[in-house]
Amino acid sequence: MTTPAIEVRGLHRSYGTGAGAFEAVRGVDLSVEAGTITALLGTNGAGKTSTLEVVEGLAAASAGTVRVLGLDPVADRDAVRRRTAVLLQESGFSGDLTVRETLLQWAGTLTSPRPVEEVLGRLGLESRADVRVRALSGGEERRLDLACALLGRPEVLLLDEPTTGLDPESRRDVWELVRDLRHAGTTVLLTTHYLEEAEELADRLAIMHAGRIVREGTPAEVAAGHPSVIRLDEATAPAWLDDLGARRVVRGGTVTLETDDLQATLTTLLVRAEREGVRLDGLEARAATLESVFLAIADQPADRSPEGALA
Repeated sequence: MTTPAIEVRGLHRSYGTGAGAFEAVRGVDLSVEAGTITALLGTNGAGKTSTLEVVEGLAAASAGTVRVLGLDPVADRDAVRRRTAVLLQESGFSGDLTVRETLLQWAGTLTSPRPVEEVLGRLGLESRADVRVRALSGGEERRLDLACALLGRPEVLLLDEPTTGLDPESRRDVWELVRDLRHAGTTVLLTTHYLEEAEELADRLAIMHAGRIVREGTPAEVAAGHPSVIRLDEATAPAWLDDLGARRVVRGGTVTLETDDLQATLTTLLVRAEREGVRLDGLEARAATLESVFLAIADQPADRSPEGALA
């Protein structure tokens, strides 16, 4: 078996000391295979960014181990930084420099950068090369961020909320760029609030809640085992719905049936309604989705210890 490009074991990260310490990450295990995209999901305060900062080498773990390309991102920082790239939520580039000047400046900090003109072409920024950063659109700024990340030929790319604030078209452009990097062999670990983004990009997902990873796997594996739902208007719902063996919830004038076998439950419902001449207004059936799994996890209590707290 090959060594994972990123391996996290028993990771804890706390803020502060003593009785006032906040434990943001509470024993996280995570493996990211080389040449894949893994999305780290979670509600605000779940510990995503706190975890990513340790993987990036920007902060030390309170406990546990992290290895990036087999190296400690803190103790072996110089070696790790030459082989990785980080895209933060905000880049902080000078608005007075042009796109080309920004890339040249960034290339000057690298050991063996790609040619700037090559990166401009790859990111579709040739026509904007002489435009000052302050005049770029949000999507163009994110392309510039990625261009800087690509200059160092990274084996591992760490992306923290890479498309926050972008319009749908710009977001999909960034997705395409990230896919291209994966196809070229780059390993990508990203955090995102956008479930569609995770479904579109990720080979594997890890969902964090209250400092722990509570569900992980491929998108299909994460959704598997979560109930599908059938909804219909309460006003026309027949009294025999409980006979279907599905969990029944009534809220806001809508009846929701949760079932582990959508086809069988829906078939039984429709056949009986047809036989008895019952009209099922507002009928809607939906298989388990990443959104439904995520919302169910988000509704769970945080279960923090007294000395712990959200990051």
